[in-house]
Amino acid sequence: MPYLVREKLFIGDISDAAEILQNGSSEITHILSVLSSASISFFSEWRTTLTIPAKEIKKVYVDACHAAGSPLPPNNLLYSLEYAGKDLKLVRMAVPMRDTENEDLLDYLDVCLNFIDRSRKDGSVMVHCFAGVSRSAAIITAYLMRTEHLSQEDALQSLRNSCEFVCPNDGFLEQLKMFEEMGFKVDRSSSIYKRFRMRVLGESYNSGVRMDVSKLGPDPGLPVEVASEVEGAPRVGNNRSPTYRCKKCRRVVALKEHVVDHVPGEGETCGEWQKWRNDSLFNKCNESDCSSIFIEPLRWMKAVEEGASEGKLCCIHCDARLGNFNWFGIQCSCGSWITPAFQIHKCRVDISPV
Repeated sequence: MPYLVREKLFIGDISDAAEILQNGSSEITHILSVLSSASISFFSEWRTTLTIPAKEIKKVYVDACHAAGSPLPPNNLLYSLEYAGKDLKLVRMAVPMRDTENEDLLDYLDVCLNFIDRSRKDGSVMVHCFAGVSRSAAIITAYLMRTEHLSQEDALQSLRNSCEFVCPNDGFLEQLKMFEEMGFKVDRSSSIYKRFRMRVLGESYNSGVRMDVSKLGPDPGLPVEVASEVEGAPRVGNNRSPTYRCKKCRRVVALKEHVVDHVPGEGETCGEWQKWRNDSLFNKCNESDCSSIFIEPLRWMKAVEEGASEGKLCCIHCDARLGNFNWFGIQCSCGSWITPAFQIHKCRVDISPV
């Protein structure tokens, strides 16, 4: 039986969803399924006697959100939307997400929270995962944080007042803390999100996944209209000052928005792979203390695109050496160990306004 969290908002498990999809509900009109598989056949495989009709409304793939800098793998399903249930009267959104500590929660939050908002205006919604403990709880906690401006701890406690056994995994809790620190939104220009994105890319490379050019940031040296046409996405961000240019040929190689800040002198603690790190550990360092800047991987970095684990970063226009990269880390002159690292030496670039 689903638990009422707020007016027109319920939390449940796969049994609750199966019951509603098979027999209907006088209360619930929308379902948000957060499961390892977005397919409605997942219910049939779980309960072999179950037959649930479905009519697809649309499917949205990750490619559509790459302009926003999402680290989710390209060509993967972001969500599916369908009419489902006995009389095809229920609207179901299915989001493919695993219940693991290194799963990306942040990049699914916008679509999930917006769906909950729309569903509560049009009727009522139940959010469910398999057990109703971790994934669905993380989504509803984020929703309470955003709509009621609650801290992560207060929102989770409020949810537990309605459903006492909910317990998002530690990786989700750390990402919800990032969500709080970004002002209850997924701000892709934030240094918090940049560190998150770098962590996802690093984890992906560390697990043996081949680098895909679509995972790299847009080339700031191309005109906006060319970047949009060639790379499939417009350049993000409006702050173009300062601009980092190759000292030899003056080609733009990075913008301020591409710089990933770090704490000076943190040493190898910055190289831990196992935990998400929030921005309290990555406050802006004093750049004058560092001989290099560290940036996001960008599409002019051919050696990175080719899949090397380490190498030189050379200007794509004049081939001048600008710095180095290493997926397993580089130590900054300030003593901080950055992992993964895409390092540009300050002596090799000029810093100037556009």
